[in-house]
Amino acid sequence: MEANQHRSCFQVGGRCNCTETLVPLNELREENRLCDAVLRLEDGGVFPVHRVLLSMRSPYFRNLFMTKLHTSEETDILLRGVSSDMMTLILDCVYFREVGIRSYNARQLLVTAEFLCIPDVSKLCCDFLEDAMAAENCIGILQFARFHSIADLENRALRFVWRHFVEVSQYSEELLELPVEELQAIIESVKLTAEEEKFVWECILRWINHDSDNRKGHFADLLKGVRLGRLDAKFFKEQVSKHRYVTEFKACRPVISETLKFLDDVESLTKEDKDLVIPRIARPRIPQCVVFTIGGSYDGLVSDVIEAYDERVDRWSVVEGVDSIGPRGEHGTAVVGFNIYVIGGTENGFEGVSSCSCFNAVTKTCREVAPMHKRRYRLMVAVLRGAVYAMGGKSSQNQRTAERYDCKTNQWSLIAPMNTGRFNGSAAVLNDKIYVAGGCKGEKSLDSVEFYDPDTNRWTYVARMLSRRERFSCVAFHGCLYALGGRNKSSSDLSTEKYDPAEDTWTEIPAMNFYAHELNAEVIDDTIFVIGAKNIDHHFASHVAYLNAKENRWYQLTNTNVYRSGMSTCVIKNLPNASDYAYKHRQIDGGET
Repeated sequence: MEANQHRSCFQVGGRCNCTETLVPLNELREENRLCDAVLRLEDGGVFPVHRVLLSMRSPYFRNLFMTKLHTSEETDILLRGVSSDMMTLILDCVYFREVGIRSYNARQLLVTAEFLCIPDVSKLCCDFLEDAMAAENCIGILQFARFHSIADLENRALRFVWRHFVEVSQYSEELLELPVEELQAIIESVKLTAEEEKFVWECILRWINHDSDNRKGHFADLLKGVRLGRLDAKFFKEQVSKHRYVTEFKACRPVISETLKFLDDVESLTKEDKDLVIPRIARPRIPQCVVFTIGGSYDGLVSDVIEAYDERVDRWSVVEGVDSIGPRGEHGTAVVGFNIYVIGGTENGFEGVSSCSCFNAVTKTCREVAPMHKRRYRLMVAVLRGAVYAMGGKSSQNQRTAERYDCKTNQWSLIAPMNTGRFNGSAAVLNDKIYVAGGCKGEKSLDSVEFYDPDTNRWTYVARMLSRRERFSCVAFHGCLYALGGRNKSSSDLSTEKYDPAEDTWTEIPAMNFYAHELNAEVIDDTIFVIGAKNIDHHFASHVAYLNAKENRWYQLTNTNVYRSGMSTCVIKNLPNASDYAYKHRQIDGGET
């Protein structure tokens, strides 16, 4: 308990005002009063200290002060390998619960904290360096962490490189100086994220061309790290198989021949009715974002089905071997960490509930959590600052009400009611505020939009949408609010529009290539991913698509396996066991999926 309290008090660049702050003791230290040890540094720095405080913070100092070599009351110790600047920061941590981490001292402070065994400072330094990571510096941070054997930072940097591989491969000068073994390990990883495998191909060319005379001999080995079977067939045949490095080295011929055969056969292979064997050259990498669809109803029956979408192979699979969430439809979902909170909804198709559950995607377990104050179905749900918000919804109670769930305390608390009661609307977080839009009030479809400011606990109206809409989806994307799909009382084929908060205006954008009576949308990387459902003769069919922001164009994707109305979708990023939810219908040669 005490250690956790100390960690929570630490501040980066600012002093903590908690009651535990030991300012008087620091004043005694500065006056060299009641100090029982002196730390002398190689650069001439001298620091009187209180042994008990340093021992509380650091196993290194605890062992140092408790050794039989130091028995006098005022222990005088020469501390090697630590500068006066760093010792000053370390003592600030010990006495003030503050750490003055800056870009110019973060690395040296981390090395010092590791040496002196002060894990709280090490973690804060790792947090700082992770926040500062960019395509241009992440390789340097990775190598720094490896050189100093700082596993936590190494793992964070490696995850960043995998996740932002395209930008790193194109803009990092540090990558060009990597040893071939380290580059090979990066590009061979199943965790690497690249929209297209051609980015991996271009990366190895960029690295080799940086010093072609000395590096082109590594080409054949690096080529094995490229999933050649996942390249566009035309690109492979015209750009890869005929490249001068490929034709120069005989060692490339086997993998090139294997890929050509696979690409020539792939069209006929995909039409087979049996499970197919995918060679290693075409195995998909692990998805870094997993889209989940949860619950919903079909033919009047409320379902507990969970499906997961593998963005790498554009395939859906029903999630099995996990705890059931129970039948749930017309509900909301919210992601906090690796937990999916299932909020409200209906269990029988016509009556709202206040109950909530939490599904952990790592442990695959589900547990009941505190119920809301109000029964709600067809509600709006959002996550802001780590808290879950439930707003409006259809029930016998006031549809203006809203409440907030604290995941740490497992408690719901009512917040200010919305200006307009609504259900079948949508919510999204933009600029640290929750926007709710559209929906229904009684039999009337709405076009009104308002946002909630958690700092003031107030709702404020903004410009109305161009169309009244219900059962649609709002997402925050590129600094704007997008309203997608849905219907109203007079139309089931609504345009798509976006809201610019700086201008307080809505404008139309390209319509989706299908219309949906109800729609869910999520943001994945630089795309808007939508799952729509259309009622045809009282049966629902799904439609899945995404918006390419650069082209401003919609593309169709594979539909869900289970068509249902009233389901909810969510996305978990950087899921450590994402491979558990990857598409496994096709057998992968070598056992990997």
